[in-house]
Amino acid sequence: MGEDLTPRKERAILVGVTLPGMSDWEAEDSLDELGRLIDTAGLKEVERVQQARVRIDSAQYIGKGKAEEIKELAEEHQADMIVFDNDLSPAQMRNLENTIKCRILDRSAVILDIFSRHARSHTAMIQVELAQLNYLLPRLTRYWNHLSRQAGGGSISGMGAAGVRGPGETQLEIDRRLIRRQVNILSAKLKKIGKQMATNRKNRADVFKVALVGYTNAGKSTLMRALSGSDVLVEDQLFATLDSTTRAVDLDHRHKILLTDTVGFIKRLPHHLFASFRATLEETIEADLLLHVVDLSFPNYQSQIYTVENVLLDLGLEDRPTLTVYNKIDQVAPGEEARTIQAYAEHEDAIAVSAFENIGLDALREKIMSYSDNDDITLELQVPQAEGRLLANLHQQGQVIEESYVDNDVCLRIRLEKSWANRWQLQRFLQTNA
Repeated sequence: MGEDLTPRKERAILVGVTLPGMSDWEAEDSLDELGRLIDTAGLKEVERVQQARVRIDSAQYIGKGKAEEIKELAEEHQADMIVFDNDLSPAQMRNLENTIKCRILDRSAVILDIFSRHARSHTAMIQVELAQLNYLLPRLTRYWNHLSRQAGGGSISGMGAAGVRGPGETQLEIDRRLIRRQVNILSAKLKKIGKQMATNRKNRADVFKVALVGYTNAGKSTLMRALSGSDVLVEDQLFATLDSTTRAVDLDHRHKILLTDTVGFIKRLPHHLFASFRATLEETIEADLLLHVVDLSFPNYQSQIYTVENVLLDLGLEDRPTLTVYNKIDQVAPGEEARTIQAYAEHEDAIAVSAFENIGLDALREKIMSYSDNDDITLELQVPQAEGRLLANLHQQGQVIEESYVDNDVCLRIRLEKSWANRWQLQRFLQTNA
């Protein structure tokens, strides 16, 4: 047989800490999610370790005995890195590496790596780079020490000291200064992008806007494709979608909406990422209706709902009209029907669908239209027949209830969105407000 040329995946040991108030099931579920994260990042899990502690160890996060145990496991499994299901301080990372003699990563580092792999648009790349630099800055001493051990030394900047070093500066200080400068440049670029996005949203103000929100891999992009018919990227991966994608969707002959797919949320999303992706999340803030997509096939779906609701709270969207959409009902295991019953008890107004199998989508469209209709008004108008273009638009965008003719005018009783009434200045032709 020929030689196996498949690249060797880097091997990782997962480490979790259970603190008071956290159940064993929650701890296991969190480590399972970390396992999915490292798989998405291209790593191979070879072992996992869980420790129950009363409090975090300030020096190493875990106890000395557990650190020595992990060191032995790393040697046994030839592990390339140890991945913690928590955020570690720079000092904790350094101390753990000195003890275990293996590369240490935390949860935020893994998520940042995934975002870096999946960033495709110019905006997403800027947002990810900014988050990475903000994460790196307080940890620069540790990373620089890694580079300095390599043959010939090195620097984060990839540049020598000539022409860069100021009076009395070390290479570490140079790198800090260069990173801060790049952070300022990227922040300015994002501010400019945010202004352009705001202008684009203002130009779309007359259309009912719907945003898909939810936990990562809940099926938002699949639902986006099913409702819009557009070729949106759909992958069974965490954080496959990083960019906001907006499509015009005709629900019926008079209900046109703008549907936006957004980046998924996750427990303990790194604050650097949350801040960097603020411009992208603004698309959610401007929505008239949020569709909270929930993976009903996931056993602990309630915890994912809780995470998403907390993010929406941070964005100031707790009072925004929100429709819960239970997705992947085709994947609910036999015998788990009680989960569906409980889900409806929690959100009576919810809609159950399978975006992949096109189940329940007509009911979802009807529900979205009912929210859009709440923004409708009924008017009685008398429009000159000479206003042919306006009359055509009224018939296209509104629901004509009654129509008659008086001399050279067309009398209409019509139901349509307030935004269209304002855009066309229909008060000019108003008889009475219904």
